[in-house]
Amino acid sequence: MGYYRIIDSLADGIVEEVFIKEGSFVYEWEPLFLIKTPNGAIRKVEQGVSGIISRVNVKPGDNVFSMMTLAVIEEDLLPSGCD
Repeated sequence: MGYYRIIDSLADGIVEEVFIKEGSFVYEWEPLFLIKTPNGAIRKVEQGVSGIISRVNVKPGDNVFSMMTLAVIEEDLLPSGCD
């Protein structure tokens, strides 16, 4: 059975870029999304886990709010070079 990690937005804003798609493999600290906040700052969304993207809930141009679920990752529990 896999472990799932929810990726939440860190701020209110608009999704500028989505770097992932369902079924793709991502590595720890790889950029997943860019969020443009109301004051114009760009926030990068990353996660400290590797795994397969099982769901992406947003696309560029979508409005998001803090703690909104952007995606779900099925964690890869095998040790990697940085573990």
